[in-house]
Amino acid sequence: MPSMILPLIDSENFDNTDFSVHSLKKAEYDNCSFTNCNFTGVDLSSINFIECHFDTCNFSNANVSHTVFREANFTDCKLIGLQFQDCNPFLLSLSFSKCQLQFTSFFKLKLKQTSFLHCNLNHVNFTEANFSNSLFDHCDFKHAIFEQTNLKSSDLTTSENFYINPENNIITKAKFSKENVLGLLQHHQINIV
Repeated sequence: MPSMILPLIDSENFDNTDFSVHSLKKAEYDNCSFTNCNFTGVDLSSINFIECHFDTCNFSNANVSHTVFREANFTDCKLIGLQFQDCNPFLLSLSFSKCQLQFTSFFKLKLKQTSFLHCNLNHVNFTEANFSNSLFDHCDFKHAIFEQTNLKSSDLTTSENFYINPENNIITKAKFSKENVLGLLQHHQINIV
């Protein structure tokens, strides 16, 4: 089945728009910015966002099935419950700063060199994902799931509350601090005093 040609919307700014009330047009958005917008529960399936910036937006429980996010930047956004594994994986690239990502899933995605700055990653599913060479700066990983996750050469030195089993994940050359390295030992059920 041939892919649908989407209309192009280039370099537009969308401010204070509630897309749960006024639907977002199915289009390719290039170099657009979205500020203070509400996408809660919105169907964003098959929409393309290329080099877009999202600031103080709420995407909680939005449908991102087949959505394209290429060089998409999220700042101060709520992305609770998003299923990023349903996005179009071709050239998928994301960055997050001061975002709430609880209960989000990156299952099996290849997101090398992704940056998470001051993010809440509680209950996030990283199973079988590739986050090699990524930066997790001041992130909270409470109850996050790491199974067969590739964190090779990633930096977690300032992050906390993670439980990563080195036997089930790739952590070669990853960076940890002395304070947070205990998150690698919990599966041994040892007492460190």
